[in-house]
Amino acid sequence: MYASGFRPVAPAGESRDPGSVISPELLDERETAAVAKRCGRRANRLDAGPFAADVASFRLYLAAENKAAGTIRIYTEAPLWFAAAHLFRETDKTRWEQVDAQDIQQWIVWLLGSYSEAYARQQYRSLRQFFGWLAAEDEVLDPMAGLRAPAVREKPVPFFTSVELSKLEQACRGNAFAQRRDAAILAVFRATGIRLAELAGIRYDPGDPGRSDLDLDRREIKVRGKGGRDRAVRIDHEAARRVDRYLRVRARHQQAHRLGLWLRTGGRGPLTSNGIYQMVRRRGEQAGVRVYPHRFRHHFSHTWLDRGGAEGDLMELNGWSSPQMLRRYGGSVRGARARRHYDLIMRD
Repeated sequence: MYASGFRPVAPAGESRDPGSVISPELLDERETAAVAKRCGRRANRLDAGPFAADVASFRLYLAAENKAAGTIRIYTEAPLWFAAAHLFRETDKTRWEQVDAQDIQQWIVWLLGSYSEAYARQQYRSLRQFFGWLAAEDEVLDPMAGLRAPAVREKPVPFFTSVELSKLEQACRGNAFAQRRDAAILAVFRATGIRLAELAGIRYDPGDPGRSDLDLDRREIKVRGKGGRDRAVRIDHEAARRVDRYLRVRARHQQAHRLGLWLRTGGRGPLTSNGIYQMVRRRGEQAGVRVYPHRFRHHFSHTWLDRGGAEGDLMELNGWSSPQMLRRYGGSVRGARARRHYDLIMRD
């Protein structure tokens, strides 16, 4: 496949590691579940030729349905990439109605050989959304009718050990601006398990509580999650202390008036999601710990369930609307919890 020498490149931010773990929550945040290599070509730079117009119409449809920006991006990048990398370059097809099941299968087989199973499945589902819309809108045959999504073998995401957490804390030890900021970010991740985009979007205005998402007195943070739904999460006392230490140096920052909570060094404005991601990776490398933001989400979920926390409360704190997420996150270390609780249940 792709004998012409052209090798498709994923949209920026996607994992190129076939063994990496991509969460089903990928539709929400880019998060983050895999140790992604942030390189590649963005979908809007790919030349989809005559196929691009229908994707633009699909984007308009999704926007009218009030889909989240991240969802729109993922759903539209998939057909653009498929068209640019396969249809436009490897076939002589010029219209979507010419696409058949074999085109889809060839593309998915290539994805499975080049990326993770979960990422290939996500691309499949995004294509299914597009072709389903196209079939209903233009009354053409759906080439994916009768096809099945590629299977994904579950790969447990390890929770942090106490030694790993201690090493991460030590990597951020100090009184410099970046050290206090990074220590606060890692502490909030650990205490809440919130998504990367949620943490990056936290607002702070000490002069106007109505514009601020942070309430240290109550140890609460308001975050905006999937689908634009707001919820409040609570942080522990240690995380509150670290955030307070950061706020004291933040007040002297040249961009302290900015609404974003997490500011960059050198007098620059707020950190983006990508900036936070890179910081977490960098601190992990300094500590010798394999870490990425989404691993904190698994760790928080495991810790909550392991200590007897109610599943319904975990769904609320994590912003989940489906119990399927409980099986995904709680199940990653369910065996370890079961073995540890064996003696408590079976003792004479």
